[in-house]
Amino acid sequence: MRDVPPTVLRVLVCGILLVVPSCALGASPAERSGRPPAAPQGVTAAAGSATSVHVMWNLAAADPPVAGYEVYRGTTKVAQVPGTEHMVDVTRLAPSTAYVFTVRARSAAGAPGPPSRRVRATTPAAVAADTTPPTRPGSPHGRAVGSRAVQLSWTRSTDAVGVASYDVYQGTSKIHSVGGGQTATVVTGLRPGTAYSFTVRARDAADNLSAPGEPVRLSTAPGSDDGRGTAPTAFRAATHRADGAYYVDLSWVPPKVDGVITEYGIDLDGRAATSLVWGGTPPRGTATHSFYVGRDPGVTHRVRIRAKLPDGTWGGFSPERSVTTGS
Repeated sequence: MRDVPPTVLRVLVCGILLVVPSCALGASPAERSGRPPAAPQGVTAAAGSATSVHVMWNLAAADPPVAGYEVYRGTTKVAQVPGTEHMVDVTRLAPSTAYVFTVRARSAAGAPGPPSRRVRATTPAAVAADTTPPTRPGSPHGRAVGSRAVQLSWTRSTDAVGVASYDVYQGTSKIHSVGGGQTATVVTGLRPGTAYSFTVRARDAADNLSAPGEPVRLSTAPGSDDGRGTAPTAFRAATHRADGAYYVDLSWVPPKVDGVITEYGIDLDGRAATSLVWGGTPPRGTATHSFYVGRDPGVTHRVRIRAKLPDGTWGGFSPERSVTTGS
């Protein structure tokens, strides 16, 4: 089958021209399996101890599915996990050291995709002869956020030197990790209508692990809301014309989560267009943003938005809105 040249979407945001190629049209599943997957999104890295860093990313939605992910420290591959997993602890690191990590996906045919954006983490200083674990996190509680996420919070643990991170467990499996200064998180990617039991443990720089806090038992809502419980609300879209060009104007209310949301991802016509990062204090009420979409009238665009949650994972998408330039 002859490849159809990809179309290209050009979006100018904050003075930067973003070029986003579309998928080739008409490819069979076998042909698509040989195409490299896209770069993983939502990559974060946080020190778990003086000698480890917890790296997380969003599972890629691909057809066919991603076969695996590779994690790099600088240019060195340090971990490889199946395509169904989205985090790994990178160990045997040096204390008081800054590291850079990237993640890349690999297709079933072995084709590697491009690397993700670079993320940085610095391990804390080692503490000599520290064998005392932190106290266990107190007063754990939570609530279901729609059908695919839960929000957990707890009170701080104490440690002779300081808590480096908190690990979240589902049953006996570690599923998440946040920095030692954080006492709340949103766990996403859950199944609708399912009962879960979560516990939280504190970890110090010497890798001592506390006893688990009391379990938090929660059930996600039945049905599927596609993560709407963590999506921006009151989302609106319109267009305006200025200096011969057309702009899409967005407004929304940030989702209610513990912490401040500083970044949003904007999809235009079914493709990731750009990330919006607040340079100053992000609004807690209605937020607004405009971006350039071209100079032609009568062009219809579809747009939606999602928030990067305080724990580094992406929330659900808002409803999609359609706008037409010049209407």
